[in-house]
Amino acid sequence: MMTELEKMACGASDESTCQMTEDMLAKIKENMPSPELLTDLADLYKMFGDSTRLSILSALRQRELCVMHLAEILNMTQSAISHQLRALRANNLVRYRREGKLSYYCLADEHVETIIDMGLEHILEERVY
Repeated sequence: MMTELEKMACGASDESTCQMTEDMLAKIKENMPSPELLTDLADLYKMFGDSTRLSILSALRQRELCVMHLAEILNMTQSAISHQLRALRANNLVRYRREGKLSYYCLADEHVETIIDMGLEHILEERVY
């Protein structure tokens, strides 16, 4: 059964009808991102689908860190951290700078922090304590 809001959103007059004109459908199709762009977006979101990578990003939200410190914070090997950082760098989610033999990592830009913040906000607004 459709709620009143769902009926209004679709312009439906009853539960079995969702009325859309050809012009409305054409406009929606016209405004859809390309399949290639949607594939790229799906690949980006895959990076957020791993709790280890999210832990790394969460630590980097607070400050720039080297692999050694990330490994200590997350109780993981430096090799495991480096592996995840490579994936995050390949997807432009983190960047690094070298200082001598050490590499220091940080979030690539404010968009990464915004994505994390919005995800957390979405999850937390649904929780009832």
